Parts: sequence; structure tokens; C-alpha cells
Amino acid sequence: MKRIKQYFSSLKLNYKIALLTLAILVLPLAVLSSLFFENYKESRIREKVKNAEINFTQNYEQIQKNVEMCQMSTQVMMNSQNFWAYVQRFANGEKFKTEELLAFYHTEIKALEKIVNSNPYLYQVRVYVPYKNIPEMMPVLYRMSRMKRLSWGDGMPVSGTWQFDYEDDIFPNYSSTGKLHLVALVTEKSMDNGEKAMIEVSTKMDLLFPQMYSPTENEWTCFVDGNGNFHYDFNYKSRWSSCLDEILKKKPKDLDTIYYKEMLLQGEPVLVCFKPVKELSGTIFRVVSLKKEYASVRIFRNVFWSSFCVLTLLLLLLSDRMIRLVLKRFYDIMDAVHLVQKGELEVRIEEAGSDEFGELGIQINKMLDRISLLMEDNLKRELLVKDSEIRALQNQINAHFIYNVLESVKMMAEVEEKYAIADAVTALGKLLRYSMKWVSKNVTVSEEIDYIKNYLTLINLRFDYEIYLSLNIPDIIYKQEIPKMSLQPIIENAIYHGIEEIAEDTSIYMKGILCNGYCIIEITDSGKGMTEEEIANLQKKIQGEVETAGSSGNGIGLKNVQDRIKISFGDEYGISIASRKDCYTKVCVKIPLG
Repeated sequence: MKRIKQYFSSLKLNYKIALLTLAILVLPLAVLSSLFFENYKESRIREKVKNAEINFTQNYEQIQKNVEMCQMSTQVMMNSQNFWAYVQRFANGEKFKTEELLAFYHTEIKALEKIVNSNPYLYQVRVYVPYKNIPEMMPVLYRMSRMKRLSWGDGMPVSGTWQFDYEDDIFPNYSSTGKLHLVALVTEKSMDNGEKAMIEVSTKMDLLFPQMYSPTENEWTCFVDGNGNFHYDFNYKSRWSSCLDEILKKKPKDLDTIYYKEMLLQGEPVLVCFKPVKELSGTIFRVVSLKKEYASVRIFRNVFWSSFCVLTLLLLLLSDRMIRLVLKRFYDIMDAVHLVQKGELEVRIEEAGSDEFGELGIQINKMLDRISLLMEDNLKRELLVKDSEIRALQNQINAHFIYNVLESVKMMAEVEEKYAIADAVTALGKLLRYSMKWVSKNVTVSEEIDYIKNYLTLINLRFDYEIYLSLNIPDIIYKQEIPKMSLQPIIENAIYHGIEEIAEDTSIYMKGILCNGYCIIEITDSGKGMTEEEIANLQKKIQGEVETAGSSGNGIGLKNVQDRIKISFGDEYGISIASRKDCYTKVCVKIPLG
């Protein structure tokens, strides 16, 4: 990933724009195309599922119809009282005349035969009785020995069960070119003497399961009975007949409705549809090949992506050519910038057009003109700095002279025991030393407060009343840096605009408040205060919204403090004012915690 970023960063702008344009157009289209093909494949599968569901429904209805027919025929047979009365009389050992047997045959047997012949879904309705000497009357009445010739007739089957996929072998000497596959509902009938008769109502397997006996290359059906036996058209060699166990593993344990499963059989994608047949205590499933659908989607996708790649290449070439034409003036501007880097400041870009590149050229020309002016101003500023350094050195020399004179005055006052004068001279010396000290960086809050103390010492000499300084500042704030002479102007404003007119002993309160990442120094006086209108006007002057005059009392001192704090620490720091007329004035100084 890092190499890709480095490679992309090294490309020219026209290549970057071409690639980005291509990415913006191609990537969403590629994603949408992938989703489209996925949805297209899913729609083809849904179509197969719908067709399978329709076929399953039709097949299930056919099964239900056959099952109901067999159950109804069984019930008719069970309720044939004359038929069972004849069988019971024979079981009791009664002898019948030939005329009676013929009458029974033409009335009961023929009636049952007629029911079978009139119903195309029935194959035979047979009764097997456990009496060896009873006369058999085709196609209904047979001895029990006939039933034992069937594949399921060796033992007595459970009453009400279905026997699947057997051949009609009750007449072994009867030969046929192709024997039928039958399915029968077997029901037990109890005789008066305790003997058991069996009723067999049979139909053809291909009538019960029409889909199972009409397989194709792409569709194949199988039925699994309650004993786990598989039944399908054994005459058709399906490629899926060897995968029965694998298919059955995909069937849910508690299957109660149609269930569809997409899977691979021998590497071929297929859709397997399961449907429980509760009437037969089994499950029928249908395997539908999805090979053609997958192949169709794959061919469609390959054709699309081939065309997509060709169109993408053409679009890339076309976009690169167009971007080169658009960026031609940009590269002209870059050539001019390279000349400027070499020191040719006289270069100017020819103005052409009113678009962004034309505007860029105009702004670069203005920048070059500004650079030329700034270079001239810089030369002048360097001369002023040199001059300022010389003057600062001279002031330093003058300051030493003043300090020496003040020290002499202090000594003379002490000799004369004028200690008040000596203290005042000491305070004045410290005041001048702090004011004249050459400091390029900020000072600490502690140093600024010491200066304020000396200032108040001298101020108290002027008035008949005393101004006290009350401090409540945490130690950590004392160590914070602040621009030099940023708190003293606030004290001076408090005295001349708030306290002087009252002319009585008072205090100025300084309080430090620690906050999250910053601190606030509150300076409060008990002076005459201000109205809300005066506060709003003063706040505007401090913020620079209203121009301040150069005379005292117009907020110029507080504005200078505000500007210096913002320059030193940022726009989120500075001063704010709160006041109440004839009550107090509070100035809050917000500075960062270092």
C-alpha cells in the first residue's frame, strides 16, 4: 500500500486526474455491475425455484388425488357387506351351489371390477383371504398364498401402510414383455373367527409419481419412503443416482414444507427441492441442474467485462488527452514558477482567459509584486532594527545613570532618617528597572505582580487615602508566563477610572482561577462601575470593532493588552469585562497553563 501511495505521488498531475476520473467512473460502475450480475444470477435461480415449486404443487396434487382414491376404494371394499358375508359363510364351512357362486360373481365381483375399470388411477383392488378351499374369483378374490408371491407378502404387512415399487407376480406363469411398477395401500380386515384378510388397493408408480418417471438430462426426481428406501425410474441412468446419500444429508430434520438447497453434485451446480409427503410417510425431492443458468451468466459476464475493459482503455486515453489540453496553461504557470525559484523575480505570467488558471496567473503576478515590495520593506526594517538596537544600548547606558542617581538620593534620605522617602525611591528604582529592562519574551505573573506592588507604593504617595492589593492566586499561576506590562494597565484603569473619584480607602482584589488547560486572573475594584451601555462600548473598543482614539480613557490601554495576549497565545485567549454601576468593575484575563 505504501509503494502504491509513493507511485501515485510521483505521477504527473494529468495522470493523477486521469486515474482519479477513471476511478470515480469505473469503480462504482464495476461495483454496480457485480451487483447486477449477482442479482441476475439470483433471478435465474428464483425462476428455477418458482418452476420447481409449480411442478411440485402439481405433482403433490396428483399424489393426493391418487392417495384419496386408494383410501376411498379401500373404504368401499371394507363396507361391502354382501362380499364379506359370502367370505364369512365359506369360512364357516357352508357349501355353495354353482348357481350361487355365479350369482355372487356377477353381482359383487363384477361390481368391484367395474369400480376399478371406471377409475384410470386404480390398477387393482384385491382381497386375500386365509382359506385354502375358497374359490378364487379374478380379479378381486384370491387366497393368501397368492399374496405371498408378491415382494412384500411374505409376512403380514402392517395395516394401513404403503408398499412401493413392486411387480405384479401373483401369476408366475404369466409372462409379459415389461412388468409394471406398482404401489399399493394394504389394509387388514378381521374376520368373525379371528382370521385376518388383507385388502390391496394398487396403482401404478408412474401415475402416483408422474415427475419421477419423466426424467430429463437437467431434472430428476426421487422418492424416499419412511424406511429410507429410494424409489426412482431405474430404467433411466441419471448421473445423480450415485449421490443420494449426499443429497439426503441436506434435508432438514423437521421438514414440514417445501425446502430449497443450492449445492454442488459431482462439481455441477444444482438446485435440490425437498417436499414432505405426509400421506405416504416419505419425502420427494427433485434435482434441477443450474449448469445452463451459470453458463449463461458467465458468458454474459465475460462479454460485458471484455467490452467494459475496452471502453475503459479508450476512456483513459481520451481523458488523458483532454486533461493535457486543459492543463496546458497550468504547466506554463509551473515553468514561470520554476524561473522564479531560480531568482528571476522579474518574470510575469501572461494573462490568458478568465477561468481558474487565468485567476491563478493574476494572483501569482500580484504575489511577485508583493514579494518585491516586501523585500524592499524588509531592507528598511533591518535598518530600523539596527537603529533600535543602537538606541536600546544608549537607553541602557542612560538607565544606569538614573539608577546610580536614585541610589544616591536613597542613601541621603536614610542618612537624614527620611525612611519614607527612601522607600519611595527604592520603589521608583524597581519600577524604572522593570520598565526599562530589555525583554524580548514574556515575563511571569509573579514578576508582573511585583511590579504592580511597586506601582501602588508610588501611587499611594499621591493620595490621602490608601489603596490596598489583595491577592488570592494559586502558586502555579504565579509561574505562568504573560506579556510584560499586561496586568499593570488594568490596575491603572481601575485607579483612574473607578477609585480616584471615590477618594477613600479601598482594595483591589486579584484572584486566580484554574481551569482545564487555562487559567483566569480576575482583577476587581470597588469603584464607580459602569452602565451596560458603557460596558458594551468599551468591549467593542477592546475587540477592535470601534476605533479607539489615542487619548487616555478611551480603552486604548486595554485594547493593547488584548492584542498582545492574542498575539502571544492565540485568539481564544484575552480579556473580558463585567461591571455594575456604583458597585464594582471586574476584568478577567484568560491565559493558557504552561
